[in-house]
Amino acid sequence: MDVRNCKNCGKLFNYIGGQPVCPTCAKALDEKFAQVKEYIYTHPGAGMQEVSEENEISTAQIQKWIREERLSFAEDSMVGIECENCGTMIRTGRFCQSCKDKLANNLGNLYKEPEPVKKKNLKDNPKMRFLDS
Repeated sequence: MDVRNCKNCGKLFNYIGGQPVCPTCAKALDEKFAQVKEYIYTHPGAGMQEVSEENEISTAQIQKWIREERLSFAEDSMVGIECENCGTMIRTGRFCQSCKDKLANNLGNLYKEPEPVKKKNLKDNPKMRFLDS
């Protein structure tokens, strides 16, 4: 059993996984998320600071939800965060589409079949061999 202190309120709770917050704070955070999501839906041109002030939530938490792809904004919205790789403004996630494609391509190249190693035919070279010990 893993017992931890809640990151928000400091109360002890049985940690199962995910965010290190107690069930009470997790429920309150989920309610705030629903409130923020509804506000963004009804106010599509709102900036991040306005969303933060109107819903009494930190901009850091809003950015975290954007990085987790729980929130996304319309292309014409003023809200955006920087791609973690190149710094381009994006609306959701951690990376822009260009960086995602590059990462996927690089990972794909790692799994290419290696070229087969040619085995030497010992019958062609009948010299005596010794094993190093």
